[in-house]
Amino acid sequence: MKSSKAIFFWSGGKDSAYCLHKVLKEKLFDIEYLLTTVNDNYKRVSMHGVREELLEAQAKSIGIPLLKVGVIEGTNNEYERLIKETLLKAKSKDIYNVIYGDIFLEDLRVYREDFLSKIGMQGIFPIWNINTFELINDFIKQKFKSIICCTNDGYLGKEWLGREIDESFVQKLPNNCDPCGENGEYHTFCYDGPLFKERINLKVGKRIYKRLEIKDKENLQTTNQLKTQGFWFCDLLSK
Repeated sequence: MKSSKAIFFWSGGKDSAYCLHKVLKEKLFDIEYLLTTVNDNYKRVSMHGVREELLEAQAKSIGIPLLKVGVIEGTNNEYERLIKETLLKAKSKDIYNVIYGDIFLEDLRVYREDFLSKIGMQGIFPIWNINTFELINDFIKQKFKSIICCTNDGYLGKEWLGREIDESFVQKLPNNCDPCGENGEYHTFCYDGPLFKERINLKVGKRIYKRLEIKDKENLQTTNQLKTQGFWFCDLLSK
């Protein structure tokens, strides 16, 4: 390891929040930046559909500078090109470590590590292989607050949007769903907890449905995506 400096891949959801809190609390690395991909067409966090202003509010409350990578085409080639450019700039500032909040998707980890090795950086996975039942329960125990902003219709419907991640949520989650949504069953926005200096006040807006668009079919890696027809989103708004 050439330096303790790191850049943290930040989604804005519960796993990111839990992982970042662990890294900071245990002083594992010096986090220089949070990095998030944003859809430049809609000005929202990729996949989660969260508005940029809420993402920026998170970074401000956490107290770590935010790097936003704007994607337009939504292809894998575009993503890799833009992420590579951003990471190489970070590397020029003596940052060699890239931290992810992934838990157990082996294919994704291998992809990330291969990608980073090509540019002389290394991936760090602080919550890798933690039991997801234990993780979600500890997340709740530590008084993090998170709300569901997106659901995969292959697992969960519209009625789950806007729900808080709490004991009731864990108990009522269908048996075919991972407790942390690690297979893409749902996505969340974390708005309060020990990681934040100030709570982010928000309200739930309109709920919309978007059909799945696969732009890189050759890169479709998991059969889980094949039963997905689309995604439900709820628009989170600042209060």
